[in-house]
Amino acid sequence: MVAETTWARVLSWRLRRQFVEPATGDDAVAIARRLCGVQAQVASSAALAVAVRHASPRPGEIEDALWRDRTLVKTWTMRGTLHILPADEFPAYRAALGSLRFWEKASWQRGHGVSAGEIEAVVDAVPRALSGRVLTREELVEAVIEVTGDAHVRQALTSGWGALLKPLSFLGELCYGPPRDGRVTFTAPAGWLPGGGEALSAEEGGVRVLRAFLGAHGPATPRMFDAWLFRGATPKAVLRGWFRDLEPELAQVEVEGMPAVLPAELLDDLLACPPSEDVHLLPGFDQFILGAPRDLEPLLPKAARPKVSRTAGWISPVVIHRGRVAGVWEAKEGRPVAELFEPVPERLLAAETDRVATLLDRL
Repeated sequence: MVAETTWARVLSWRLRRQFVEPATGDDAVAIARRLCGVQAQVASSAALAVAVRHASPRPGEIEDALWRDRTLVKTWTMRGTLHILPADEFPAYRAALGSLRFWEKASWQRGHGVSAGEIEAVVDAVPRALSGRVLTREELVEAVIEVTGDAHVRQALTSGWGALLKPLSFLGELCYGPPRDGRVTFTAPAGWLPGGGEALSAEEGGVRVLRAFLGAHGPATPRMFDAWLFRGATPKAVLRGWFRDLEPELAQVEVEGMPAVLPAELLDDLLACPPSEDVHLLPGFDQFILGAPRDLEPLLPKAARPKVSRTAGWISPVVIHRGRVAGVWEAKEGRPVAELFEPVPERLLAAETDRVATLLDRL
């Protein structure tokens, strides 16, 4: 039997599942777990993404979880972008993403000016260089060159986007360490994270990540999951295998004619969720936007896309009304100022603006 529902209900349900409506997240780790990570290319956006979902937001909570408690880990994961993840979930993401091995493609190697042998040497050298150590990027580069004897990789390793370091992150051999004198550091997850993390196969990791994704961003299709995970580049056989393995746990859902799947245990909750009428201000790079395709018209109207999904992968802060993007906003003198694409209730927008202004002042 296939359940039928509407996008208005689905988007409202996602807001509730993602601790947006209402803001009921217990702590930063629980919020990152539910969202399948918090994108952290911009640290202030990550902090606000957690704060707007937190029942009692506390300044410095993310930093404490990352560097003191080590219950969060920061590294490159989905779509090759920086994310904050629960440390105990990192093995699943590492197993799933590590199986993609994009760095072995000749086109990727040519694009980054390295040979197959050089990237293989870097992948071998970084874990040895980081073993029991926390190194700045400069220190890591010198250590890798010392191990490999190849100074040619210096330029690629010092790239601002960390291109040659991302394979190590996907393989679970590298994560961020605590900043030192304002500089980024790296270390080995095996020695940094409590317990070092369990070893999972690509199949086990993929199913775990898929299950978590559908629980926050479902109902969804394989294409939606693949776009979120790796910009549509996951091998089709691998993707089919993950969905096939999870199939016994899934319910079939038709969303305004689109077939999709959802964890069966969440179906009744979805079908009982009333459409949202509230207004929310979400930060840039928010998972509510990133977890959905850019062409999902019920969420992001076509005319609004250039304002939201901008050049160089920039995702603007958004105004959400009735579960869809109704505008964008920016902070001016510490207070959100909205540019609306369609009318929203002034009273609700004013209340949400006050709330987010208070959060911005505290962060």
